[in-house]
Amino acid sequence: MDPKWIQILVILVFCQKMTSGTEDRVVKEGETVEIKCKLAEMLSMVIWFRVLDHSGMEFIASFSRDGTKKSPTPLSPNFSLLKMDKQILTLNSFKKARDGGVYACATIKSNELKFGEVTRLIGENKVEVTTRSPLAATSAQTLGPTTTACACHNSNRQGETGLPVFCSIIILGPLAGGCGLLLLLLIVTTLYCHRIRTRRCPHHYKKKKLRTVAPGKQMMTNRNV
Repeated sequence: MDPKWIQILVILVFCQKMTSGTEDRVVKEGETVEIKCKLAEMLSMVIWFRVLDHSGMEFIASFSRDGTKKSPTPLSPNFSLLKMDKQILTLNSFKKARDGGVYACATIKSNELKFGEVTRLIGENKVEVTTRSPLAATSAQTLGPTTTACACHNSNRQGETGLPVFCSIIILGPLAGGCGLLLLLLIVTTLYCHRIRTRRCPHHYKKKKLRTVAPGKQMMTNRNV
């Protein structure tokens, strides 16, 4: 490599920390980017280079003032020279891992390297948005605290319309049986208590005894009186 270019690259190494006047541009993945060279004085030759975030400094190419490529090294297919006559470098299909970094141009005047404005390309961060389906959202809302009337498991049901009727039979059947049993116990208890009361009541016992006295004895009693 020509010693002149080696000297230029050495100077560029010390310029990696140059941050004043840097223009930050957030670029989407796959987007075409146009980088304009803004020099205070446009001379016969313009040098393009970039300092990548992951692989260090990289020489792109050198061009004449009218956009003609002057460096012998082939230009990367990632770049386009369509607007190089206007001092605009075009980057095709930006990739964050491959193209993220600082881009700059420079020119040489009397063995002095003059830099133009620096442009930093920053890859856009992908934001993952998770959405729930309407069905999942609806089911999540309906799973709140609720009171269920009954939980019937009918393996032979033919449709959901027969489920309330089946539940009513299961609930009303035991209730009706229990009411019938209570009614029967009430009747038996009433008869039993009435029987005990009849046996123990003296007034009722005297009436029953008088009814059972023979007619002959009753007449003799009346005569004695």
